[in-house]
Amino acid sequence: MNADTELVGLSGAGGRWRPVAAGPFALLALALALLPIRPVWLWALLIAVVSASPWVLGAAPEARRRRPRPYWRLSAAGLERIGKGGLSMVRYERDRIDGLAITTGDGMLTVFHRFGRTAVGGLTAMGLEPLALFVTARRLGIPMHVLDGEASDLLDPALDEALRHQGADADVPAAGPLPRDHAAEQRLLDQEAALLAAVHEPPRAKDGDGPARERTEFRLDTPDPLPSRRRVALLGTLTAVLGGVMIVRIAVQGAGGFEARLAAGCWALAAITGVLAARRRLLRAARVRWTITAERLLVRARPGRRRLQDLPSGQVAAVVVGPGLRLDPLSGEPRRAELAALAFGHRMELVARLPAHGLDGFQLAHALDDHGYHVITPGARPPRRPDYGLEGLPDIFAQVPGGRLVVADGGLGWADAAGDVVLKMPEDRIGGIELLTIAGHAWVRLYDTDGDEFFAAPLSALRISRTDLRESARKAGLPVNDAEYDAYLSAAFHSAMSTLTAPEPETRATASLPGAGAAADGASEGAADGSSEGAGPGPREASPASGGLAGEPDFAFTVPDPPSPVTAPGALLDATRRSRVGTYGMSVLLCEAVALIGAVWLGPDLGGFGTTASWSVPAGLLIGLAGYWLYDRNRSQLRVSSAGLAVVTRRGKVEWDLARDRIGGVGIDEAAERLPRLVVWGPSGRVLRQVTFPPDLDELRRACERYGVPWGPPDADLPAPPPPEL
Repeated sequence: MNADTELVGLSGAGGRWRPVAAGPFALLALALALLPIRPVWLWALLIAVVSASPWVLGAAPEARRRRPRPYWRLSAAGLERIGKGGLSMVRYERDRIDGLAITTGDGMLTVFHRFGRTAVGGLTAMGLEPLALFVTARRLGIPMHVLDGEASDLLDPALDEALRHQGADADVPAAGPLPRDHAAEQRLLDQEAALLAAVHEPPRAKDGDGPARERTEFRLDTPDPLPSRRRVALLGTLTAVLGGVMIVRIAVQGAGGFEARLAAGCWALAAITGVLAARRRLLRAARVRWTITAERLLVRARPGRRRLQDLPSGQVAAVVVGPGLRLDPLSGEPRRAELAALAFGHRMELVARLPAHGLDGFQLAHALDDHGYHVITPGARPPRRPDYGLEGLPDIFAQVPGGRLVVADGGLGWADAAGDVVLKMPEDRIGGIELLTIAGHAWVRLYDTDGDEFFAAPLSALRISRTDLRESARKAGLPVNDAEYDAYLSAAFHSAMSTLTAPEPETRATASLPGAGAAADGASEGAADGSSEGAGPGPREASPASGGLAGEPDFAFTVPDPPSPVTAPGALLDATRRSRVGTYGMSVLLCEAVALIGAVWLGPDLGGFGTTASWSVPAGLLIGLAGYWLYDRNRSQLRVSSAGLAVVTRRGKVEWDLARDRIGGVGIDEAAERLPRLVVWGPSGRVLRQVTFPPDLDELRRACERYGVPWGPPDADLPAPPPPEL
């Protein structure tokens, strides 16, 4: 059988160490703990043996024997469900299949044959992706359709007559978008066409031909789970140890009463539950790690070498990045995933399924494309129509074609094509005029006397330049704020004034006249007036042999260091007051909870619960307040300037900084299966930094617009320039 025309469904494999019958053994341990077994050491030993039995049975070679799960396969022989030993459990022969259909309502796969229709099962449960099934079926010559509705509608005999007389295009409206089934089928056809184009295109440049950033490997990991895997494992181990210690303590005390045996049973149940919960958490918190190079793809979804997928780039024609399937870490059954990668070969066969859940699809697609892989996505979003805030314009603006914004009579006005002002806004209504840059275009925002924004529009739509509006408004005495222009003037003034100060040795440079090519030789010989060799650096002199005048110094100038993101003028953004107060409260509540639990736990040994709580609760309050105050007094703050971004503490320590040319965007990352967080993207879409504290988003966006830092992912919504006409 040709493997190039064979599609095998996603299925889990056996061989993993897992506890056997953990629930029944936990109940048995609880029952044994309640029995008055003598001697006491036998009672404790039975509880320990029964509690450890699930793990001992799971570690046995017979229990860990590899048992592959049943899977579905589509090949030239037909559609089959393969069970243990490679035997066919369910089979639909190829010559009996008239067509396959996927219903969009329930995601069921339906087989059309000469005697009717049969619903095979859901694509997710079968471990088959729609694109892989669509491409493989068409390569085998099987008609493939995508139908709107559910599989039960196709199996209803009452609909046969209606379907027989209904044409193929009967449900297509005369105008408007395609129905859901047509759109889904068209999307699959578009992906198949893109896959065909990638197969027939020549290979892209590899490591030796690309730039330096493509010659190095790129590693992409899912974020660290909270809490971390090490803490979860430590907590599970401590729970088991604590349960065992308490059972031993009860056994040493005799375990004579029913209350003591009940406490021992609860401790055994708590220990077993804690270990099982820690194992469950560790399986779900497994990280996905991609190592992308031009030669191969290394993907690891679970710890261990045997879980490493090594895919050479020569076998990959294209990588489809989008929604897909993943194996459930607990049950091993296929489940839907927000992000997965399908690698197709040069004969359009499915080479590998690469897990990508928890990663950023935007970042993964760009990283693959940067290293020479053809990337196909399910479909690009339509470009967002920019909202320019023109709804705030008065009706007369639209009624005066060719009008423009002018500064007249101490206020703002709207002039027609002849220059006559047809609308005036007096000065007493204008509280402030702000000029800024949004998506590379100059904008103006107007504020009233209360500080509320009532109008915003691009200057190109108002037909006035930024310089004209700024200078005219300042001459008229209007309050104008152009922070970007002021920052530019400040930087230019600093550069000009730095030449009047004593230059730093490392920042001093010398430029010689065109004819003084050998001035360095004359400068190295020293001055003829007997000046000492230990003198500080000064302007070098041109020698007579070089054609210059003896003793004539070269032109010396200083090259000031460009302002860094830490020193450049900008806005300093702090965490919101609400988040700080909430963190204060959580810190205090956590310390109080620990104090109360400690009082309950250790109270009998320290004079009773009331006595212990009388000093542990105030101590917990003081520890919570003092601990967070020590952290809060040196909290991190975000600095936004025209030179870039930086995170600095209140004591001046720089945690990280990024120059402006390295920033592609700042905004909220709404990636799947993770909490939204504030990140900084590079120009190619890679996440460069993560801001761990939540500043005020409105202030952050205003600061980014004011200092020219792009807001949002690079090219996320394809911002368009404003229209030249209203």
